[in-house]
Amino acid sequence: MRKPLMHVLLIAATATALAACSPGGSGGPGAPGPTGSSPAGSNSSSTGSSGTPSSGTSGTPSADAETTAAAPSPSAPAPTPGPGAGNAELSIMVKPGGIGQPANYTLVCRDGVPAAESQHPSATAACAALKANAALLSPAPRPTDKACTQQYGGPQEATVTGSVDDRPVEATFSLRDGCEIAQWNAAKDVLGSSGGAG
Repeated sequence: MRKPLMHVLLIAATATALAACSPGGSGGPGAPGPTGSSPAGSNSSSTGSSGTPSSGTSGTPSADAETTAAAPSPSAPAPTPGPGAGNAELSIMVKPGGIGQPANYTLVCRDGVPAAESQHPSATAACAALKANAALLSPAPRPTDKACTQQYGGPQEATVTGSVDDRPVEATFSLRDGCEIAQWNAAKDVLGSSGGAG
């Protein structure tokens, strides 16, 4: 009779000792205390068994974890028409067509004013035009539903490469129809040559 009573007392003493060791006094290890907080070092929803943040699903980041986005494409969107900073570094080639030699210009603008290294027949007008309209050399794509007049302005072609207000520019101009003549005439100060008909 004494042995079973000692066994019960031993179990009761062990349970009391365990309860005294856990914060809050009741419950076993890992049970929330009176304030609902988990003891340090226990497995809770905020930390995994290794002490690292856990999202509830192994191997996947939590919803509030910082994620890295893919780098934007190096080709920046075309600027919208309107005033710009007036900074440009351009190489311009105008081919007269036929057997004539192409004309090559360099245009460098700072705040709408030509820099000393510019070699352009009308650098002041070209820089002013680029400052007034930063999208001058980045015309919008021709709408498919727009009809262009079938007029021919000449065999001339122009190519402009470089940058305007830190945006890359690579544009070609020709005089094959009314739409292209209009684009050429809009950029004529930069091209250093006026278009044909129109």
